[in-house]
Amino acid sequence: MIQMEKSATKALLETAEKSVLFTAHRPSVVMEKGKGMFLWDTDGNRYLDFVGGWAVASLGHSPAVLQEALSRQASTLVHASPGYYNKPMIEFAEMLTSVSGMDKAFFVSSGAEANESAIKLARKHGSVNLNGAYEIITLTNSFHGRSLAMMSATGKAKWKDLYAPKVEGFKHVPINDLDACFAAVTNNTCAIMVELVQGEGGVHSVDEAYLFGLRKICDMYGMLLIFDEIQTGMGRTGKLFAYEHYGIMPDVITLGKGIGAGFPLAAMLTKSKYDLFEPGDQGGTYTGAPLAMAAGNAVLQELLEQNLANNAKVQGQFLEGSLRDLSHEFPIANIRGKGLLLAFDVPENTADELAAICMREGLLINALNSSTIRLVPPLIVTQKDIDLMIFILRRSFRQLLAAK
Repeated sequence: MIQMEKSATKALLETAEKSVLFTAHRPSVVMEKGKGMFLWDTDGNRYLDFVGGWAVASLGHSPAVLQEALSRQASTLVHASPGYYNKPMIEFAEMLTSVSGMDKAFFVSSGAEANESAIKLARKHGSVNLNGAYEIITLTNSFHGRSLAMMSATGKAKWKDLYAPKVEGFKHVPINDLDACFAAVTNNTCAIMVELVQGEGGVHSVDEAYLFGLRKICDMYGMLLIFDEIQTGMGRTGKLFAYEHYGIMPDVITLGKGIGAGFPLAAMLTKSKYDLFEPGDQGGTYTGAPLAMAAGNAVLQELLEQNLANNAKVQGQFLEGSLRDLSHEFPIANIRGKGLLLAFDVPENTADELAAICMREGLLINALNSSTIRLVPPLIVTQKDIDLMIFILRRSFRQLLAAK
């Protein structure tokens, strides 16, 4: 068990209390360094990371290829106005569109910005091609970001009245309910936006028949089909993009999290026929910045060269099987997900406590809610890492149940 000595971090935590705006309950540790599958705090305690920065650390912590790419690019050009092309921007756009099956790329710094860009493009399409249609259908329990518009698009019930009035023009329908979606379509609808696996919403996947139906609806009415792959893209689900599991192409894809492996980066991809923005319609200070583009290039090349999407598939299957074995000993239920985006249920009101015990034992897992644990480790995870994770989880479950 990790011995949590407070003396080394006390001053830092006191400074944090005074200087860092409160937005979340954080444990009383200060992370200092990371390497591969592990993080270390300022007291030297080591943690096996199955949170992965919320699916961000796709190549593990402080990957050499990212360090080298950032250092190399920083020595030549860190930033040029987004009013100019730069070489890394062109190279990354070409590579990302070629592997995704899309034609055009727009780069930003966060998933919320990427989804904002998709919404703006959908409404531009509605304005130009659909007689001013502006409404977007999204799903209940969805999560699309924390800007005001994306909180409006998000289908989290507890956000319904937060920061009211919300941005208008979003309708929420249940996942895998094609009739409800069809009923929500009107002459004002310009797009449907879905996560193929709802990450924050509990790790629930769309059905193939349902997704095929959404594609048909969008084709029928000329609407855009937008896949929010902020969490599922870049190899996370066992394929480079989650839509590949279904064989159904969207009109727009949004990417984030693992695309920069820790460097702030996101993207919106679309087809040439939806290259509709006029000058001034969309932009941003850091769009296509050389440093970010170099990071994205390095990350994507590493994902492809190391075939990390396949590793996510193989190790995800092994992790799922290990959890099923563990479920014969402990109250683990409803194991679900794709690749290395997995979740399981535990008894009500125990998820937070289990995650806290695991952290004391040197394992980081994510309690999504009072009864759900999510696992999103780096895509470099090995069977040895999973065996260690299961060993710590077993020990933590024993402590949890002994305390009841």
